[in-house]
Amino acid sequence: MLLADRLPPTSTRVQRSTGERINRRIRAEDDARIARLERAAPAELDARLAELDFEWDIERLLQLNASALIVLGTLLGATVDRRFLLLPSAVLIFFARHALQGWCPPIPVFRRRGVRTVREIERERYAIKALRGDFDRIPGADAAAPRARVRTILDAVDL
Repeated sequence: MLLADRLPPTSTRVQRSTGERINRRIRAEDDARIARLERAAPAELDARLAELDFEWDIERLLQLNASALIVLGTLLGATVDRRFLLLPSAVLIFFARHALQGWCPPIPVFRRRGVRTVREIERERYAIKALRGDFDRIPGADAAAPRARVRTILDAVDL
């Protein structure tokens, strides 16, 4: 059995390593936000989609956090005490664990603060696009030429 076969899927590894209570709370908040938009004007839906374009997902926040700690540990190790060089080493070990398993020490803290995964953000994005009617224009499989149907689907996804 390959190592890759024993690792969680990339798209769900953070959620799998997050406590179920926190995952349920994040999902409930997402669902409530989407429900509030059910009868929203198109401009409000567009505004929320624009906000989602700038929302930092947990991967981006972890990358910034790791970079800052590595730079800090390296600077302190070079100027104050060499023992500070243990910090970048620890950060990189935990960052590797996150890449493989979806967990590292900041994950529980960030998740409790409501930081979402790309998958969670995209779930909200596609729910809003459905509310806005982006997928209503997609013809049935038997109603259009396959190429035209695929083009319409991709246009709806890309908006």
